[in-house]
Amino acid sequence: MVGSIDKLHQSLNSNGSFNNCNGLEEKLDEFRHLLCKTDGDPLRIVSVGAGAWGSVFAALLQDSYGQFRDKVQIRIWRRPGKVVDRATAEHLFEVINSREDVLRRLIRRCAYLKYVEARLGDRTLLADEILKDGFCLNMIDTPLCPLKVVTNLQEAVWDADIVVNGLPSTETHEVFEEINNYWKERITVPIIISLSKGIEAALQPVPHIITPTQMINRATGVPIENILYLGGPNIASEIYNKEYANARICGAETWRKPLAKFLRQPHFIVWDNSDLVTHEVMGGLKNVYAIGAGNLIFSGMVAALTNESATSKSVYFAHCTSEMIFITHLLAEEPEKLAGPLLADTYVTLLKGRNAWYGQMLAKGELSRDMGDSISGKGMIQGVSAVGAFYELLSQSSLSVLHPDGNMPVAPVELCPLLKTLYKILITREKSSQAILQALRDETLNDPRERIEIAQTHAFYKPSLLGQP
Repeated sequence: MVGSIDKLHQSLNSNGSFNNCNGLEEKLDEFRHLLCKTDGDPLRIVSVGAGAWGSVFAALLQDSYGQFRDKVQIRIWRRPGKVVDRATAEHLFEVINSREDVLRRLIRRCAYLKYVEARLGDRTLLADEILKDGFCLNMIDTPLCPLKVVTNLQEAVWDADIVVNGLPSTETHEVFEEINNYWKERITVPIIISLSKGIEAALQPVPHIITPTQMINRATGVPIENILYLGGPNIASEIYNKEYANARICGAETWRKPLAKFLRQPHFIVWDNSDLVTHEVMGGLKNVYAIGAGNLIFSGMVAALTNESATSKSVYFAHCTSEMIFITHLLAEEPEKLAGPLLADTYVTLLKGRNAWYGQMLAKGELSRDMGDSISGKGMIQGVSAVGAFYELLSQSSLSVLHPDGNMPVAPVELCPLLKTLYKILITREKSSQAILQALRDETLNDPRERIEIAQTHAFYKPSLLGQP
């Protein structure tokens, strides 16, 4: 009887729901076998970066596989020393007390008192400290399971079998260059899953996009076959709360199919696709227009500036989607294959993403551009750097296309008035948020249908933009 009770307890995950232990253990054993793991040698997984998606990804794995402690070790790295401000500590205390399960868990772990003291201002909490208890600084309203947190990067990655890149694109190259120093004597090649959706621009030897997976490849020398991208459409907090969601893992077949099976859960369906770089770039592109947008329930500049006008939102959506379609024709030989995934990812980002929220807060005056693009409680707003990267690339004369009016060669950005306007708002700061409405009301603005027709009837594909011959 006692043995049966023990087995029952082992089948419960941290959220109190039953896991199919046998099915999970079989999946884990199957993946361990692919990596030639022997008994007593756990599969080591580490998430580098503790933003919302990186933290949720680690927590999902911990909830599913953490019970098999002799077979898998799941950890998350974040920089030490980040102070939780008083307002956040107060809000966190409210969240804790609103969730009986979380409150009981903290009391059992003798961890509740520090949150009381922080609420009273008698103690300072650190981000890595609260992450151990399951609280991500960028997602306080969604408590996670407790996580094994490591603040020493070398300790975190030196023997990891799977490294998850949860860093913004702006930090990816620098951190993975440091990681490479700790991998000099590695015999086995790790698998890297990048969650980062930003891009960077390079102009030499020809204008081209650099994605996070490419940055990792160049910084570490890990073969591109071992580097994959996992993208949406999804919202991190909803995935952890077991709302139905799906994701797409892109990369070489060797690892993408086994990883899709390993990561798949009843509420989290993972598809696989061979087109790594293009999907990665699309993940950055939708963040560009999310800032200016709103959505059908709307965040974004347009929503804030028009008192939630449904008509203005639809006008913006028509123009931003036509610009995205135009840009995909520059980037992809078969852009029609990207239409569904891109629109779906754009839609969910507009509905509830941090980039749309950021645009709305700017337009309302509740945030200032002088505050930068790393916002307390939200993390890095990737859309800002993506606006700069896409504008810089598409303004290069070497990529010229024919303008429909006058049939004269122009840089591609001249056919993307919203991108130009967002660049002037966010990067050069020569215009206010109101400029996005002025751009929509410009009498010379072409019908978005015409932009799509131009893209579909002209050979705009520029393989060099993705670093291809």
